[in-house]
Amino acid sequence: MKYIGVDLGGTNIVVGLVDEEGHIIKSHNRPTLKERSIEEIFDDIIEMSQLLIKEFALNSDNLKGIGIGSPGIVDSKNGIIVYANNLKIKDFDAVTYISSRVGYKVCVANDADCAALGEVVAGAAKGCSDAIIFTLGTGVGGGIIINGKIFSGYFPGGAEMGHQIIVRDGKLCSCGNKGCLESYASATGLINMASEKAAEHKESALYQLVQGDMSKMNAKIPFDAAKAGDQTAIEVIEDYIAYLAIGVGNAINVFKPQAILIGGGVSKQEDNLIIPLTAKVKENIFGGDFKTQIKTAKLGNDAGLIGAAMLCAD
Repeated sequence: MKYIGVDLGGTNIVVGLVDEEGHIIKSHNRPTLKERSIEEIFDDIIEMSQLLIKEFALNSDNLKGIGIGSPGIVDSKNGIIVYANNLKIKDFDAVTYISSRVGYKVCVANDADCAALGEVVAGAAKGCSDAIIFTLGTGVGGGIIINGKIFSGYFPGGAEMGHQIIVRDGKLCSCGNKGCLESYASATGLINMASEKAAEHKESALYQLVQGDMSKMNAKIPFDAAKAGDQTAIEVIEDYIAYLAIGVGNAINVFKPQAILIGGGVSKQEDNLIIPLTAKVKENIFGGDFKTQIKTAKLGNDAGLIGAAMLCAD
């Protein structure tokens, strides 16, 4: 049996054919051109899906359905993208729009949830029934898998791991709340912390690596400086990991999953992040019984496409 997955992003749309093992057989992509109407964007999804259907002679005997991973708040039960600001989507019935035109089962879910499912099906959490992913990029994305299925709560918009509040009256988050994990544990949060510390310590390697220009700071530089022994950078990384460990520890204490996966740009640090993070998380675990594995996600940009395809596996 085959599945079609759709990764709907603000820049590109990727539509791919996926097998039962989560392998991508072939994919097509087009620019999103998000200034267009949502109907025009979804017409592109339909066209690329039909290309795959024709190319591989798919029919109801060998194609289970089409799954869509969308940014924003998604009502998966009713097939509606409730709100996606960057695509100007509001209350769009994605399932009806596509299914009425292609004649196959259609499912839709949040893109971060799809990425978590993809990692469980074919990635770093393969073989796990329960796993949680934290994606550390511009923000902090999250997805929860329980018993092999996406858990996003009864109402739309759940599983927002980046918006758990970890500091009372803390830094202002883009969501409007204060003290969200995202403000501290995202790549953006790390860059902000590093820039502040570098500006305070002009003698530091952290400052020298950006030549005093904080616009050059990125999430890799503090790790590089810390590895070189720079005390200012070491303090930045220790603080960053301590904040991230609170969020990860909270997730473990609530769900006790088999695996916590760390994805996104910061995860490229691999053991430089995972080893100290694991040690710090252990300090936050209720009862001291720590069995959850913390590791790096491995599918990258393919995770969302694979997970979206597998929405239709049931």
